[in-house]
Amino acid sequence: MRDYLLTLCVTAAVTYLLTGPVRKFAIAVGAMPAIRARDVHREPTPRLGGIAMFGGLCAGLIVADHLFNLQGVFELSNEPRALLSGAALIWLIGVLDDKFEIDALIKLGGQMIAAAVMVIQGLTILWLPIPGVGTVALTQWQGTLLTVALVVITINAVNFVDGLDGLAAGMVCIASAAFFLYAYRLWMGYGIEAAAPATLFAAILMGMCLGFLPHNMHPARIFMGDSGSMLIGLVLAAGAISITGQVDPDLMKIFEGSEREATHALLPVFIPLVLPLTIIAIPAADLVLAIVRRTWNGQSPFAADRGHLHHRLLEIGHSHSRAVLIMYFWSALIAFGAVGYSVHSASSWIVFVIIGASAVGLVLLLMPRFTPRAPHWANRFVPPRYRHRGAEEDPAAAYEEEPVPVASGAQQGAAGAGMDEEAVERAPVAVGVSGVNGATAIGARSRFPDRRSIDSSR
Repeated sequence: MRDYLLTLCVTAAVTYLLTGPVRKFAIAVGAMPAIRARDVHREPTPRLGGIAMFGGLCAGLIVADHLFNLQGVFELSNEPRALLSGAALIWLIGVLDDKFEIDALIKLGGQMIAAAVMVIQGLTILWLPIPGVGTVALTQWQGTLLTVALVVITINAVNFVDGLDGLAAGMVCIASAAFFLYAYRLWMGYGIEAAAPATLFAAILMGMCLGFLPHNMHPARIFMGDSGSMLIGLVLAAGAISITGQVDPDLMKIFEGSEREATHALLPVFIPLVLPLTIIAIPAADLVLAIVRRTWNGQSPFAADRGHLHHRLLEIGHSHSRAVLIMYFWSALIAFGAVGYSVHSASSWIVFVIIGASAVGLVLLLMPRFTPRAPHWANRFVPPRYRHRGAEEDPAAAYEEEPVPVASGAQQGAAGAGMDEEAVERAPVAVGVSGVNGATAIGARSRFPDRRSIDSSR
């Protein structure tokens, strides 16, 4: 565990330190596309954050290769090299897309080629554990097709969910943490050496996401872009393939004992199959809904829109940060719930905890629909959104409670020249002025939230 933590920390540190220079490089080369109709952010923000994440991946693999307890992963398995080869290819395609906006079909072909590169080097699904039947060996073509399909689905699922600041990196970090616990338990608890590569991949993936998140949380100073979202999607898929198709479930010896014990142990057999799906459950659901929605409307499945789950949360009334936290909550509930049930499948309290947490999640989803109102006597002690509507009609109270914004020197001068209040409020702020967000590379952030519907075009 100490070596895994060291690898994680080095990966996170390298990713964090590289993100600042990468941001300046992205601004210099013009990797700052104009704001599109489906975007949530209100100012051009540099991309290419995947360059820093790829640097963290390389640093994590190099450090792990020099640690005594992890050297066996590189000596006994070719999977780390297969991962690095596929990651380099998909990262290069993502960098080109962040700068030149390449066609979606070209990206899809690149994703399939990257998956094929990993298959050629041995990172593939060899068999599937099926309860009641046992371990079913797959032919070379079956394993290849299943591996490529899983890689492509995972990459696009993560890419689709990358729509809010910090959303994709945080969800993948939560999923990889749950995956790390399961893979580490297989390796140390059951002594299955084939689970060591997947454990290493999960630790490195957590480091990549943790190192990038401080720069990507709302308001984001840089986006990971396709170079980052496709990269972490491929690393996540590589770990799922390694733990599913390389680890023999018979080594866990879960069918030993009485018939009753075998019945209780039947469900955890599915965990190697189900866990990779639970890790991407939220992104995959968003992917399926997006394809159905676009096809139903007569559009291409690859046509971008503003109908994703995170867009729906914003339309309900959640703030940007709350929408991200709600998506974090559901990802953690599904991933850690599956891991917890695999460890204590015979304990009914796990089910009740999951049901209770799901109920809490549903309440959080509906909070903007049912905003509580405080009584009149408590209006002075609660935030404005919870005050009784009658208090808003009192001009004196509004005058006492609402702070008066202080105009800057430029705005005061404009007001003195005869400009109206709206023009003064929207006066641009020059780049580099104190108080402007670090993500501002062109102009000032608008002080008024955009309340147009998702179907409106800008």
